[in-house]
Amino acid sequence: MNTKTLLYILKRFLMAVLTIFLVIAITFFVMHAIPASPFSSEKAKSDAVIAALEAKYGFDKPVPVQFVNYLKNILRGDFGLSTKWVGSTVIDLIKDGFSYSAKLGLGAAALAIVLGIVLGAVAALNRGKMIDKVVQVVTTALVSMPSFVIATLLLIIFALKLGWLPTMANQSGGMILPTLSLSLYPMAYITRLERSSMLDVLGQDYIRTARAKGVKNSKVIFKHALKNALGPVVTYAGPMIASILTGSMVVENIFSVPGLGRLFVNSMLRTDYMMIMGVTIFLAVLIVTMNFIADIVYKLLDPRIDLS
Repeated sequence: MNTKTLLYILKRFLMAVLTIFLVIAITFFVMHAIPASPFSSEKAKSDAVIAALEAKYGFDKPVPVQFVNYLKNILRGDFGLSTKWVGSTVIDLIKDGFSYSAKLGLGAAALAIVLGIVLGAVAALNRGKMIDKVVQVVTTALVSMPSFVIATLLLIIFALKLGWLPTMANQSGGMILPTLSLSLYPMAYITRLERSSMLDVLGQDYIRTARAKGVKNSKVIFKHALKNALGPVVTYAGPMIASILTGSMVVENIFSVPGLGRLFVNSMLRTDYMMIMGVTIFLAVLIVTMNFIADIVYKLLDPRIDLS
């Protein structure tokens, strides 16, 4: 690895750290700009009890002091205590929720990437034919439909009407419908990206030269065309995987998946400031990290990219 590549990685790393810091700062000060106390909505609590709770969580200190303490705690992996789930730490609740969201998200992401690349390549290699037109129509329809609409349709058709699959995620086979619901939109988007990129690569001079030299068509497609057409997919895959891994708020609620998305919704409904900040920062770190990895992988796949 040369010096220019190392400098590029260092630059991207510093930008990632700065982005995470800005997200932490914005999230913290926005949450603390809310005038009401997180305990003020609770019934049967006197002012003295509320003051004691604020002192316990450190909310009685000046906001700048709270921010510095919060940063120090985050560096130790401590996101504080939940104000609504009494006795539970934010990081433990995030770990529990993420264990379900990761299982759901990894399956959905893998399905979306594999099917998207395959369908996009097949459509490009059969440009203008019936299979290409069918793929374009289906992917256009899926891209235009939000995930909660897809989830609702799948639930009605396969669970309520046909009775093939359960409606709840905790039942046998219950993760199939939420996985499909989360994967269909990114799969359709990746298919369109791969088709467009594949068509562009197939029109390049080096592809025509390879074919003119008698290189086997399969080798041209898999060794040259497909590899070089993956750039846009890799760029999109980073944030896509991060967003899917953290779970879809709506999809997780529809199928009662006890994941991170559902936890975030519940924390907002219960005005759990510490949980809202913790989940938001966790999501930001995941997205920034996946983008950082995607940038590096993109460069490894295509050495022609200018690192400047």
